Amino acid sequence: MYLSELMKHLEILEFEGDERTEIRGIAFDSRKVEPGWLFVALKGMHADGHDFIAGAVSRGASAVVVEAGDSLKGIDGRPAMVRVCDSRSALAEMAAAWYGRPNERMNIWAITGTNGKTTTSYLLEAVLATAGRKTGVIGTINWRIQDEIHQCRATTPEPLELMNIMRLMADKGVSDVVMEVSSHALVQQRVQACRFSGAVFTNLSRDHLDYHRTMDDYLNAKAILFESLDHDAVAVINGDDAAGKKLAGRTRARIITYGLGEQCDVRAVETKFEGKGVHARVLTPAGEMEIISRLVGTFNVYNVLAAAAAGFSFGFDPALVAAGIYSVEGVPGRMERIPNRKSITILVDYAHSPDALQKAIEAVKELVAGRLITVFGCGGDRDPGKRAEMGRIAAKMSDIVFITSDNPRTEDPAAIAAQVETGVKESGMRKLSEPYSFVRRGYVLEVDRAAAIAAAIKTAHSGDLVLIAGRGHEGCQEKNGIRIPFDDRLVAAEAAGGTTG
Repeated sequence: MYLSELMKHLEILEFEGDERTEIRGIAFDSRKVEPGWLFVALKGMHADGHDFIAGAVSRGASAVVVEAGDSLKGIDGRPAMVRVCDSRSALAEMAAAWYGRPNERMNIWAITGTNGKTTTSYLLEAVLATAGRKTGVIGTINWRIQDEIHQCRATTPEPLELMNIMRLMADKGVSDVVMEVSSHALVQQRVQACRFSGAVFTNLSRDHLDYHRTMDDYLNAKAILFESLDHDAVAVINGDDAAGKKLAGRTRARIITYGLGEQCDVRAVETKFEGKGVHARVLTPAGEMEIISRLVGTFNVYNVLAAAAAGFSFGFDPALVAAGIYSVEGVPGRMERIPNRKSITILVDYAHSPDALQKAIEAVKELVAGRLITVFGCGGDRDPGKRAEMGRIAAKMSDIVFITSDNPRTEDPAAIAAQVETGVKESGMRKLSEPYSFVRRGYVLEVDRAAAIAAAIKTAHSGDLVLIAGRGHEGCQEKNGIRIPFDDRLVAAEAAGGTTG
């Protein structure tokens, strides 16, 4: 492909070189550049790609995209230079062009929000599949084309990977793509080239403040998606969420609200929460529908309503929407039950923010006959301000708390646990020493996550419930740059399988 073809949709400030330079590949990591490739210099939080232009050129880059006009000063060789205002925006547009703009061949739905993105994507995927559409999904757990499943490195991939995935989907006849769009991806313009048919907003609560700094910044990141929607797109918004109401005022798209409030277009009434799921009568502008979901947790009513509202926007028959929602038996790592030989309930969930942890505990309380035992930690290199808060929530709402590690990354797991412990202590919960099997209330500090999970399950008796929160579906634990195989579900199953009730 010629450089000129990649430059068509860019706002170019300056150009030097030959527009007919042949480009054989694109990279934003200088170490991956090969002869004849285009290198895009991106400014990041910890490094600036402009500092690695010389390395890219030495590896054979025939063109570079930069933001600074003097980027090639002192560099041997003279590749074509494209200077733009924003390299990230340019990368997104060039990635789309490189893969033949596959995003324009499919309907694309974006789902964003602090919590509920993954579950809502599974529900919407099921509704579309029930309607006979061929679906593709890109999200936190994986990317998939119906039953063909692939691993994802991020909730929303970088533009080159994203467009490669979309090209594969389009070539296989996918008609509708459902994708989770993170706030990081919006700020970093990974989906800049996508024209969304619709977007779903789930909710907004404290998370990612290590990146966004303030809740206003976090909200503004989400608003990027809704401000980008065209007049003929649909914005499906949680009408009970304060942030949702603000986002509704920042989009040109047709708005459909959902929730429990009377002001919502799609709302649930006569909702029943049972141990095996949610049953609700749902009112829509097209009439009523009875919805039964097999997903555990009161908070899942909102995820169900989000999918139902999106289905309504398509004009689908209510019975079809209800059938699609009912077909979802569960979501990996989201209130996932772990079978065991003890008469206890073990649930693994992805809750890793204060609001998500609170909602998860509220949901499981309805299933507890005995004690509620919560196992959780907080991730390293992430917002430290939420650690004590999550400790307070766990202590106030649980009978026994096991404080442990999550993904410590480059931080000391013991130091993270100590910050969580501060919040637990503030709630008046006392520290326990073994044996604590028959203790009614207290907390245990065990940094080794496998040991904490095993101890929690050993502590549990008939009627007790063990909630293992924070990592959900994740199959590896991140420690000092190394990903170590660790799956809460497998660890819990092994611990439970080695005991009898």
